[in-house]
Amino acid sequence: MELNADRLVKATWNPANGTRLNITISATERKLLMLKSLQKQKVIVSTKFVNPYFMVRNKSHSSEDGSSKYEGYAVDLIERISEELNFTYEFIVTEANSNFDENSQTWSGVMGDVVSGTAHLGICDLTVTHERRKYADFSNHFMTLGISILYKKPTAGEPNMFAFMGPLAEDVWLYTATAYLGVSVLLYLISRMAPGDWENPHPCDENPEELENIWDLGNSLWLTMGSIMTQGCDILPKGISSRMAVALWWFFSLLMTSSYTANLAAYLSKERMGPQINDLDDLLIQNKIKFGTMLNGTTYQFFRKSNYTKYQQAWLKMSNFKPSTFVNTNGEGVRKVLNKNQDYAFFMESSSMEYEIHKYKCELKQIGGLLDSKGYGIAMPIDAPYRGEINEAILKFQETGYLQTLKDKWWKELNKGESTCEEEDSSPSDGSLTLGNVGGVFLVLGIGLVVSFLISVVEFLWNVRNISVEEHISYWDALAIELKFAVNFWVTKKAVKAEVRDSSRSREGSEARSIAEKVLQGAGSFLNLDSILDRISVNRND
Repeated sequence: MELNADRLVKATWNPANGTRLNITISATERKLLMLKSLQKQKVIVSTKFVNPYFMVRNKSHSSEDGSSKYEGYAVDLIERISEELNFTYEFIVTEANSNFDENSQTWSGVMGDVVSGTAHLGICDLTVTHERRKYADFSNHFMTLGISILYKKPTAGEPNMFAFMGPLAEDVWLYTATAYLGVSVLLYLISRMAPGDWENPHPCDENPEELENIWDLGNSLWLTMGSIMTQGCDILPKGISSRMAVALWWFFSLLMTSSYTANLAAYLSKERMGPQINDLDDLLIQNKIKFGTMLNGTTYQFFRKSNYTKYQQAWLKMSNFKPSTFVNTNGEGVRKVLNKNQDYAFFMESSSMEYEIHKYKCELKQIGGLLDSKGYGIAMPIDAPYRGEINEAILKFQETGYLQTLKDKWWKELNKGESTCEEEDSSPSDGSLTLGNVGGVFLVLGIGLVVSFLISVVEFLWNVRNISVEEHISYWDALAIELKFAVNFWVTKKAVKAEVRDSSRSREGSEARSIAEKVLQGAGSFLNLDSILDRISVNRND
């Protein structure tokens, strides 16, 4: 027979029963005994610095008693459990991750402190796994979670003023231009040979002496250009072979313009938003975005040991990336995702991911759903007598909503004022094209109009030259006449021949005569014709 401190019988033993001990105290009494054993000593709690579970207290966040120098989800949870069970505690901080060394068969980090007996409790973002439960007991889950993909939000890329050329590859543009020129030349040759394209220039004359072919190279180029621009042409071939060639070009133009139009909207959206992934499948079928996880963590072990095909594929790709895409901490992985100079996706647990997304809500988002389901628990030595009391406290916190309140405090309210950007707006205006996206279209239009204007100037000046020759007037007089007519915008009719005043002709004639006389005089002086003529006249007189 054994008595407790209150002089109550704890158990009885009878030699006839061998080693069997008959417990005589009730469950309530056993609970009181466990609590007293917990309250007799200061509970050592092992943890590590992980936002937002355990952090050095921010100066702006004053503690209630002013004594605690730490803050975070784990700090508040342990504080509430200590109040519930009436014990005192002390934190010890470890820097190592909770990894298992297969060679020495030892644990590091928080798990190492608990397994070795250095700490009574271990709390942080500590996932309950089958491997860990071989060496330590865990409380009920105080947080449920799963693995998901962290990736940067799609942002508008650098505007490309020639984005309108993106729906077709460079070689397709080259082949299309070659086809345009080739078909135009071929149509010109076919029209020269096809009898149907030689027409009577005077339809009223039933027996013409000559036939005319309108299909020169310029008209052929104009027809093919109008077809591929879906504008048509005012002239069409009449020969069978030339019509067949044009029909095939129309078929080609229909498919090319339809394909271009269909791809343009999708390409511009993709060009503005950059590469996008929606789930693990999208991540596996592409090669541009690298991905990884924390080295030797539970997510790392999940992919390494998984027998599911997709997870095996993800593990093979991650393990073969050069340089390695594995990181030492979650913080390092988040920084790689935020790095604008690389495309990187990070596998991490959804609870920590949710915190980072609230912290960087302008830049990060979760991709797809959860790849598994698990939870965080408080670690303690195997068969710890206070495990039941810890579980009861956590169950009570779940039922009263305290755990959710605690999560909202450290995930949402803490980061409420840190991000100044607005939430995503799903209004259609977000998809508007800027001048940077379509500037190339305006540039092509502007250059084309300038070139066409320069060509018109050359045509105008050449026509002035022809008029000056035909009408026997100076080039500048012809230019003045034509320019005066061109700027008279209200006149819409023009004579076939330019209206040249007689004064212009007489001035031109007098100028021509004076020029001729000067030329003859110059030639006579050069040949000394005056002296020769004088000698001839003297000889005749003699």
